[in-house]
Amino acid sequence: MVEGLRAYALIAGMWIRSTMAYRASFLMTAFGNFAATGFDFVAILLMFSHVDRLGGYSLGEIAFLYGAAATSFGLADLIMGSMDRLGRRIRDGTLDTLLVRPVPVLAQVAADRFALRRLGRISQGLLVLVYALTAVDIAWTPLKVVLVPVMILSGAAIFSAVYVAGGAFQFWAQDASEVQNAFTYGGVTLLEYPPTVFAKDLLRGVTCVVPLAFVNWLPALYVLGRSYPLDMPRWVAFLSPGVAVACGALAGMAWRVGLRAYRSTGS
Repeated sequence: MVEGLRAYALIAGMWIRSTMAYRASFLMTAFGNFAATGFDFVAILLMFSHVDRLGGYSLGEIAFLYGAAATSFGLADLIMGSMDRLGRRIRDGTLDTLLVRPVPVLAQVAADRFALRRLGRISQGLLVLVYALTAVDIAWTPLKVVLVPVMILSGAAIFSAVYVAGGAFQFWAQDASEVQNAFTYGGVTLLEYPPTVFAKDLLRGVTCVVPLAFVNWLPALYVLGRSYPLDMPRWVAFLSPGVAVACGALAGMAWRVGLRAYRSTGS
C-alpha cells in the first residue's frame, strides 16, 4: 500500500505540474467545473421558488444534504475519477504498458491524467455546505460536530470504492463506463435530495445493496435531528466509517480478481 500511495503521489504530482504550466487554462476549467456542477443546486433553488418544502425538508436542510454529498463525491472524483478510462485502455491494449511497470496498476490507473480542475466541484459543494450550516438551526453536540467531517471523508471513501468496483467490472464488460457512472454521478444526484421523495424499495437498495445512504443520508439526518424513512435505529448514523472500510475491502478483492482475469486484447 505504501508503494502504491507513493506511486500515486508521484504520478499525480507530474500531472499537477503539467496543469500548472498553463495556469490561466487551469483557472478557467476549474471555474467551468464549479459553474457546471452548480447548476444542480440552481435547479433546487428553482424548485423552492415555487414550494416552501420538498419532501418535508426546508431549503437549508436540502442544502446540507447536497453539500455533504457533493463534497464527498468531489473528493472521490478528484482522487479516483480517472478510473472511468480503464475500459478504453482495456479495449485498445494500452493497459499492458501499465502491467510491465514495477508499480501497482491501481495506483497508475487512478492517477492517470489527474485532473486538478475537479477542485471546482469540491469548492462548490463546500460553499453550499457552509451556507447550510448557517441557515439550519441545528442543536449541536460534540458528537454531531465530529460526525460532519467523518461523514464527508467516509462518503468520499465509499464513492472511491464504487469507482474501483466499477473499474474491476470493466475487465469483463470492457465498455461499462456508463454503468459505473450510474452509481457514481447518478448516486450523488440521488443523495442531493431528501430520502422522503423516493420509494422505499429504492431506499432499501441504496442502504443494504449499494450502501450509498451511508455517504450522507444516515449521518446527515442524525445531525439534522430527523429519522430515516426506513425507521432504522439512530446508531446506524455512526456506521459510515465501517461501511467505507468494508466497501474498500470488497472493491479491492474485486479489483484483484478482475486484474487476474485480464487477458489483453488478443490479436
